Amino acid sequence: MPVATIDIGTNTVLLLVASRDAQGQLVALQEEAEITRLGQGVDKTKKLAPDAVERTSSALLRYAKIIREHGCTAVDVVGTSAMRDAGGSEVIRELVQREMGVPARVISGDEEARLTFRGALSGLTVPKGPVAVYDIGGGSTEIVLGEGDAIHYANSVDIGSVRLTERALPTDPPTASELSAATAAAKKAFAEVPALVTAHAPVGIAGTMTTLAAIAMKMKDYDGARVHGSMLTLARLREITGELALLPLAERREVTGLEPKRADVIVAGGLVAIAVLEKLGKTEAQISDRGVRWGLAEVLAS
Repeated sequence: MPVATIDIGTNTVLLLVASRDAQGQLVALQEEAEITRLGQGVDKTKKLAPDAVERTSSALLRYAKIIREHGCTAVDVVGTSAMRDAGGSEVIRELVQREMGVPARVISGDEEARLTFRGALSGLTVPKGPVAVYDIGGGSTEIVLGEGDAIHYANSVDIGSVRLTERALPTDPPTASELSAATAAAKKAFAEVPALVTAHAPVGIAGTMTTLAAIAMKMKDYDGARVHGSMLTLARLREITGELALLPLAERREVTGLEPKRADVIVAGGLVAIAVLEKLGKTEAQISDRGVRWGLAEVLAS
């Protein structure tokens, strides 16, 4: 029987409806993603903006209908960085309880990291040994080192594509001095992360990394199956981010592979992605199209 999971992030609200196949593998029946920018202005105000709540509520109402249509036997809804850091989420909580019959859980950074790791590796073939997984969100970045079911290290770092954009990149297009400051801020944010020794390329997930991969592949129509398991080098990542930073927002929105609603934060996202790989001492990353919602579904469907 199908299960449903929703990840209410700082930038995007994600839905997964999934079930086990005859081989016991978790497969998606339907996936949805909507950029609602729930974390708009949260870094300064520490409160969810009413229009951001309205956009998120609209997406959740649509998702509730999809969940009912599939007849899901179990549902789990979680909120991450924006809902952890800000007040004003009562409307969202009430809507989820009313429409889906479950509470919207605000998960800790540690739980988010564990779910990120489990979900990211779903459907990937990776060599034996420790694997580093990172998830660049709108408000925070999760870094996890694990092997099998064991988590050796997990940390939620207070920087993401929306937060860094609001803090350091106000100009369109960003100036050289702003880019320099944003780069320094991204590096500083990961200063306390220890060296994570792993022979395998780290696995990058979530919208920033999947979007950068889609741009690298010049993907006119996003195809998660092509993105999942693909590789993106640090050199290509620097090249793409540099090219995007030179474009005014209006032109950036026209870049092949770039979701227009993500265009205003993708430069900051790229700078965070570069900082992560540099910190991990790796020259490439494997991209996963899965994440927290898949980790939740693995638990629900077990």
